Amino acid sequence: MKSSRTRRVGLAEKISRTGRTGLAGKSSRTGREGLTAYLFLSPWLAGMVLLTIGPMLYSAYLAFTNYDLLSAPRWIGLDNFKRMFTADPRYISSVKVTLVYVAVSVPLLLIVSMVLALLLNKGIKFLSGYRALFYLPSLMGASVAIAVLWRQIFGSTGLVNQVLSLFGISHGSWVGSPGTALWTIVTLNLWAFGATMIIFLAGLRQVPAELHEAAAVDGAGPIRRFFSVTLPLMTPLIFFNLLLDTIHAFQAFTGAFVVSRGSGGPADSTLFYTLYLYQQGFAELRMGYASAMAWALVIVLAAFTGFLFLTARRWVYYGDER
Repeated sequence: MKSSRTRRVGLAEKISRTGRTGLAGKSSRTGREGLTAYLFLSPWLAGMVLLTIGPMLYSAYLAFTNYDLLSAPRWIGLDNFKRMFTADPRYISSVKVTLVYVAVSVPLLLIVSMVLALLLNKGIKFLSGYRALFYLPSLMGASVAIAVLWRQIFGSTGLVNQVLSLFGISHGSWVGSPGTALWTIVTLNLWAFGATMIIFLAGLRQVPAELHEAAAVDGAGPIRRFFSVTLPLMTPLIFFNLLLDTIHAFQAFTGAFVVSRGSGGPADSTLFYTLYLYQQGFAELRMGYASAMAWALVIVLAAFTGFLFLTARRWVYYGDER
């Protein structure tokens, strides 16, 4: 009996040692796998720290300094932010121009993209060719070459005025007039609708056909079916495109820079926020002031994104909701 009890105790100790050894081996293997993963991630982590997080933290420090790129930064506290809102009329002008641009160009872009997506969703022939053709402008829309071409088209002797002259209409340079210069850039942004349209088109092709059939049986016409069936199911994609297109609109730079030749003219009518930030940082060498402007833009975009996510539950519909 004693021998049997001894064997059971020995067996229990052996199992315990084996379990501890197995756990230790498993922990060691997990640690090696984790180390390998971090080694593979190290280039990305180094780039994130050195090229993104580091410069962001340094620019946050520069926002509270007077820095001209030639001498050491000098701490001035909140003076840059006070100057922005109380002593710099061009800054206020750049904010107004940017807000008008965002408020007009983003809704127009969403509406035009949705309308064209609805047309392409009708099962027309050569659909893939049309999609590629309509997507092509978005690949080149923000390029310098297209912006230069746009300046020529809307110039005093450009294509637009040549067409208007056939109908006896005479107009000066569209990009040289304070009343029309901003709208040429809005048109440039609207021209690059391809990416937004492709996303809408992909969503439209996922709308169940039986829902439209049921609505048609109930007597709903095409317009009623769009607002009662299609539009609610498209709200997640509308939310996505609204967020991205608004952020891109606040960051618009290339079109305004090329069309106005970097001046924001005429009469500051195309003085976008990012263009004025560029002027302050790299033309006037007021890098501290430019850093403060950049962080003000970051705060505004963060607030807009947070507001959009908070209100999304009221108008964004997901099919799995109960």
